[in-house]
Amino acid sequence: MPVLRNVRHENFAQELAKGKVAHEAYVLAGYRPNRGNATRLKLNEAIIARVKELIERTAANAAARAEVTVVSLLNELEDARKQAVEINQPSAAVSAIVAKAKVAGLIVDRKEVGKPGEFEGMNVDELREHIAREAAALGIGMPDAGEEGEGGAPGGRLN
Repeated sequence: MPVLRNVRHENFAQELAKGKVAHEAYVLAGYRPNRGNATRLKLNEAIIARVKELIERTAANAAARAEVTVVSLLNELEDARKQAVEINQPSAAVSAIVAKAKVAGLIVDRKEVGKPGEFEGMNVDELREHIAREAAALGIGMPDAGEEGEGGAPGGRLN
């Protein structure tokens, strides 16, 4: 729906869309205070449609502004890095660079699972069984050993 032709009606609809009550929106739109007229104008079909449109548009804009993407995060981190360089804070600049690399997928945090030495007593078949059980528990399908060579690792080694 386009902007209402009557400027005061448009202002009234915009104030209602912002959350004002009818009599307050009525006065802010440029009318003399009159609760009865404010209530009647609020029930006008064109006003109702315009308020609905303004609220929907505001919600869509808010959602778009709040959307976080890899690109938006990288841009924010680059701004932070530049600010750190400008104020001569090399450690903060390095932190921003590392964060950018993580967001871009260039750095992956890994952690060792299991107790020290937990796998030392296992032979290759026991290791395969253990890995298959863990993968199944996580819902991950494991490729056959023949797909990647002997031992399930590229090059045929289990390292």
